[in-house]
Amino acid sequence: MENKKQLTRQEKVEPESHYFTIQASWGLTKHMGGLKATRELIEACHINKDSCVLDVGCGVGITACYMAKGYGCKVVGVDLSEMMVERSKQRAKRKNVEDKVEFKVGDAQDLPFKDRVFNAVICESVVAFPKDKQKVVNEYARVTKSGGYVGMNEATWVETPPPELVEYMSHGLGQAEFLNPDGWKDLLEKVGLTDIVARVYKTKATSMD
Repeated sequence: MENKKQLTRQEKVEPESHYFTIQASWGLTKHMGGLKATRELIEACHINKDSCVLDVGCGVGITACYMAKGYGCKVVGVDLSEMMVERSKQRAKRKNVEDKVEFKVGDAQDLPFKDRVFNAVICESVVAFPKDKQKVVNEYARVTKSGGYVGMNEATWVETPPPELVEYMSHGLGQAEFLNPDGWKDLLEKVGLTDIVARVYKTKATSMD
């Protein structure tokens, strides 16, 4: 009975765990829009050399190191994966920004920080994964200083797809759940954030035939 329970538990977490383990082992992470989207997110959050920024779901530290080197800000990156955090530390050393960045293991649903610490909290392809998305956004708002910014770059359904496509995408992308534009905006409004700016960019998947 013990072995059967253990196998069942592993089967439930395997798709998400396997997805992120591959990314960490390869030393890469990805999000919609690439560097252009990252720059727009940084600018929207008014990040500059005086900012202290939290990068949630920092992956292998690409965005965190980019901000530290290009904008001169202080950055703290958190990720659930110890392997991702180790990769991030290695990147910071290669990019010579170890004095400006710090990485630690942390859960977006229970951030290991006091209230109102950061000028900005950003994330790229993170909120799609936890089941309790509202709890995640609540945490973002909690650790952001008054007058600060919360910036999210998340994949969104511009049009409601067939259920089988939703299931296929979720299974292939670590059990991610994508909302429509109003769904993402609603998460921000419910926590009391104001002056919300939402922009939608379309992308297409084409056949190789």
